[in-house]
Amino acid sequence: MSKSSRRYCQLLKQVTKYLYDPLEAIQLLKQVSNAKFIETADVHILLDLDPKYADQQLRASVILPKGTGKIMRVAVIARGEKIDEALSSKADIVGSEDLIAEIAKGRLDFDKLIATPDMMPLIAKLGRLLGPRGLMPSPKAGTVTNNLFDSIAEFKAGKLEYRIDRTGIMHVSFGKVDFSTNDLLVNLTAIKNSVDKNRPSGSKGKYWKSVYISSTMGPSIPVDITLLRDLS
Repeated sequence: MSKSSRRYCQLLKQVTKYLYDPLEAIQLLKQVSNAKFIETADVHILLDLDPKYADQQLRASVILPKGTGKIMRVAVIARGEKIDEALSSKADIVGSEDLIAEIAKGRLDFDKLIATPDMMPLIAKLGRLLGPRGLMPSPKAGTVTNNLFDSIAEFKAGKLEYRIDRTGIMHVSFGKVDFSTNDLLVNLTAIKNSVDKNRPSGSKGKYWKSVYISSTMGPSIPVDITLLRDLS
């Protein structure tokens, strides 16, 4: 059985409430983030969904108004004039069948993979490699598109994909702990609004079950769902 470090145990003692107001939770998140690097702020949302049913799956994207705090490396798989469009849109890696072959051999030095629809039959064989890493292009996530200019710009500006795992939990980063409290709250609110907007048709009754936020090396902080959902 793993044992928590003394540092972590000391930080955990500062989480004293059963539930926190969203703003108060973010303030505490910043307070207990004392690693030697700038930690990422994450939100963990448990929804009353069972992804084994097609009408209860949740996969969508959201643009964080205040950005992610991360430099996003975008790769594009396309053909013909779309190659030029991707290059002019400042994609970091651009290719066609050659890039597919490189990825199949293990090249994964990118954070987002965008593809034009005509390339998807060729990319399908990469499913086992890209799928578990959340890199497989998907129309729902906005990563299968002919509008490369807008798609690349959005992801570089702070657009994120999210999806629930097999237990119904979604884990999403909403900035860095050195963001202002208000900027983190704005990003968290954007995620909340997106999750509500994309509620699956098979979801009945209570949708939200629990919400926690945490930094990369910090303890989880419980957030009052009612107060979170009152944000707009």
